[in-house]
Amino acid sequence: MKIYIDTSVIGGCFDEEFAEWSNKLFDEFRKGKKVAVVSDQTLQELEKAPNQVKKLIQSVPVDYFFMIELDDEARLLAKRYIQEGVINRKHLVDAQHIAMATIYHVDFLASVAIPKFTYFFLHKSTQMALPLFCYRF
Repeated sequence: MKIYIDTSVIGGCFDEEFAEWSNKLFDEFRKGKKVAVVSDQTLQELEKAPNQVKKLIQSVPVDYFFMIELDDEARLLAKRYIQEGVINRKHLVDAQHIAMATIYHVDFLASVAIPKFTYFFLHKSTQMALPLFCYRF
């Protein structure tokens, strides 16, 4: 199972409120039970993070780590999500995360920061992100 993670999940490993669930997810990545999908946008956001947060992503074995990038297709799809009301226009970066996860056929998106929903069902045929269930770590 491929799970797209944003910066908030990575940083969540060091936040008392989110540490339990974020660390469990990282344990599953390290054990190969799930594949961590990370975007170039997330890595760019991590440049400003403390070293312990930066190093955490390196703890995932390369076989269970998949890089994706924000390209023109993802930018256009993010704009569509905003137009369709999937996510509010003031959260463009979050819409871009969702769009990348959709285009790369990720099974789930995990976030502790995206407003309203932390997991989305990424409908592959329509490329729309549909909320699967509301759950905050």
